[in-house]
Amino acid sequence: MAAELAAKGVTVNVICPGYVATKMVMAIKPEVLQSIIDTVPMKRLAKPEEIGGACAYLSSEIAGFMTGATMNINGGLYYQ
Repeated sequence: MAAELAAKGVTVNVICPGYVATKMVMAIKPEVLQSIIDTVPMKRLAKPEEIGGACAYLSSEIAGFMTGATMNINGGLYYQ
């Protein structure tokens, strides 16, 4: 899609978040939540605003030349 729409000025990017400290995630049993956090190299959950910041960037004029990209925002949990 990125290649097909680029000439029309449409950018296509993907954000792949890891575990985010949302109400749903924070409702997980504490011992299970801690075991999840222990698997993340940064040893914490993402803050919703950290994911939101990437969304704001991608929707801004500054990101106008960025297309076909995958942003992994996961504290080092997985790499691409």
